[in-house]
Amino acid sequence: MSNKVPEATLVFWAIKIMATTVGETGADYLAVHVGLGTAVTGGMMLVLLLAALAGQLRTRKYVPWIYWLTVVLVSVVGTQITDALTDKLGVSLYASTIAFALALAVVFGLWYRSERTLSIHTINTTRRELFYWAAVLFTFALGTAAGDLATEALGLGFVIGVVVFGALIALVSTLYYVGSNPVLTFWLAYILTRPLGASFGDLLSQSQAYGGVGLGTINTSLLFLTAIAVLVIFASATATANATAARTVSTPASKRASK
Repeated sequence: MSNKVPEATLVFWAIKIMATTVGETGADYLAVHVGLGTAVTGGMMLVLLLAALAGQLRTRKYVPWIYWLTVVLVSVVGTQITDALTDKLGVSLYASTIAFALALAVVFGLWYRSERTLSIHTINTTRRELFYWAAVLFTFALGTAAGDLATEALGLGFVIGVVVFGALIALVSTLYYVGSNPVLTFWLAYILTRPLGASFGDLLSQSQAYGGVGLGTINTSLLFLTAIAVLVIFASATATANATAARTVSTPASKRASK
């Protein structure tokens, strides 16, 4: 099995941020505007996520459309988990943020204890992949709780939320480029892109009366889903081209070795 997680390129981060935006706006659209409610929306998305995850686990290599479909669905489910705790069970955002941070720490601890690495460059066994997706789920849930805590409970608002979380990601990126631990900086950025994407999604979708642009949840979701689809097609074409080039290079070498 080859590594099943893409390289953390600019395209990777662009899709990741837009996937988090879709997780925020898509969940709101289905639960509120369609009227399905949090429980029904969460149940539907969980079933779809399990189906996508099963497909992802069956593949033997990175397949862009399956991988990113799973990420989008994890984003929606992660959002629904936090919303259910906050809106239905009355759990404070402070408590859920702490709880998800601890849960993520437990996943990382178990992952490292088992595999001695948290690197995304070696997701080449089923066990590592299960740890990876568990971590991804909790990063989305944590990012949702932390983002809502900052923009709503602490009153930062959507614009300041985008600026603050964008600045934090820029800081983490700077730390990476000056030589900080690449695994640590990756996961910090991965967590922070969730509240950034959520704040950006709320900024675009919410009405102007609430400080947003007023595009609405369906328009924002469709806009970003289209952009994600275009980038995934690009990623698929790039992966195919790279695989073809690798085979082209290896074939002459194999012929020389056989002579």
